[in-house]
Amino acid sequence: MEKKDILKMVDHTLLRQDAAWEEIRGILDDAVCYGTASACIPASYVKQAAAYAQGRLPICTVIGFPNGYSTTAVKVFEAEDALANGAEEIDMVINLGQLKDKRYQEIEEEIREVHKACGGKILKVIIETCLLTEEEKIKMCGIVTNAGAEYMKTSTGFSTAGAVFEDVKLMRAHLGKDVKIKAAGGISSFADAEKFVQLGADRLGTSRLVKILKDEGARLT
Repeated sequence: MEKKDILKMVDHTLLRQDAAWEEIRGILDDAVCYGTASACIPASYVKQAAAYAQGRLPICTVIGFPNGYSTTAVKVFEAEDALANGAEEIDMVINLGQLKDKRYQEIEEEIREVHKACGGKILKVIIETCLLTEEEKIKMCGIVTNAGAEYMKTSTGFSTAGAVFEDVKLMRAHLGKDVKIKAAGGISSFADAEKFVQLGADRLGTSRLVKILKDEGARLT
């Protein structure tokens, strides 16, 4: 794959707790310059970012992030607020404790409620693969498929590990055919990004690929 085609699948991301507006603005500028799928930023910056971007790229944000244990009502409000402020894509974290407790119906209902709140906008469900057993990952594939979300996402990037090839392969084997995959966390090279895509990833959450090109002084034509 050409680098420009990989970048079209990237959610150019900055979610660090101390990120200030100047850095967020830089992420937006780079996302436009390098033609990424979106810019993924904290919810508190969505309104300002949407006004600044003026439709040049989709704004993505995160809810229930990074721990996932907010109540469903809070997650629904967060999603509605972000969308009202101009977000076009929502990445939500599941309640991992409920998964460990095998409260599968509650997890599925929460995803349904947040998806409904998205009103047709893209919802990506973060399952934090590094904290799950293989059985739990497979179970979540069924839950996310049944709940109707557009994507399953591997990781927040704030836990013990990020995306790994084996998890994307497993997810692709067990998700419904209409559910896409976002690999996120720790993607540090174009070679790794291409392999994730080959294994079934449709989106990539990272800031490093753009940084590589900027460090090289490269520009895409």
